[in-house]
Amino acid sequence: MSVHIGTSGWSYDHWDGVLYPPGTPPRDRLAHYVRRFGTVELNASFYRWPRDASFASWRRRLPPGFSLSVKAPRGLTHARKLYAPEPWLPRLTSAWHELGDRRAVLLLQLHPGHPRDDVRLEYVLSRLPPWMRVAVEFRHGSWHDEAVYALLERHGAAYCVMSGAHLPCVLRATASFVYVRMHGPDTGSLYAGSYGEADLRWWADRVGEWAGSGRDVFVYFNNDGHGHAVRNALRLRELVGA
Repeated sequence: MSVHIGTSGWSYDHWDGVLYPPGTPPRDRLAHYVRRFGTVELNASFYRWPRDASFASWRRRLPPGFSLSVKAPRGLTHARKLYAPEPWLPRLTSAWHELGDRRAVLLLQLHPGHPRDDVRLEYVLSRLPPWMRVAVEFRHGSWHDEAVYALLERHGAAYCVMSGAHLPCVLRATASFVYVRMHGPDTGSLYAGSYGEADLRWWADRVGEWAGSGRDVFVYFNNDGHGHAVRNALRLRELVGA
């Protein structure tokens, strides 16, 4: 059992003076990040899938014990909506091999307009290698159903627990690990606002419960504005004792 708490992404101009010294060039930001955190969620991969050489470079640059979660490409989750995934599967597997022991979880964030399709989801999960930890984030309400949770359990895939405006917060564990994305407490928009002390203590209790049941837990803060994600992640880590 282990708890991993970090942020979604590590390179933001507005984190100057929050996580990195003012004026830090982008190429040096990761080096500052790994001094404070032991995990991160790569989001740039959603927009443009990196070359295998990039994953190999991260494996060399990240310190021992660091874990990198990776957001799946939108070409698979949004353009194709998981349909005919064959062109993507070898690229995902190859990247995971390159990451080696730095790999954590592959996140499939589905399109908000992608309604429930159990057959399509099961097809993709059945063709990913069983040694690849996978989490699925559902943005369409039709997916939130007991049969879908059971499908995830059959494949050892995690239901992505979400916190954020207009997103259902379902505390469901469907795998040997739990994956949580903290999209910000702002009631009007995603990725905004800073979690208060009471909220963070509540989440610390949930993390403790999951970890106490023998599950690994991954928590990533996505409310990057004004450095909120950095401060919230550091505080939650203190509360959890991770």
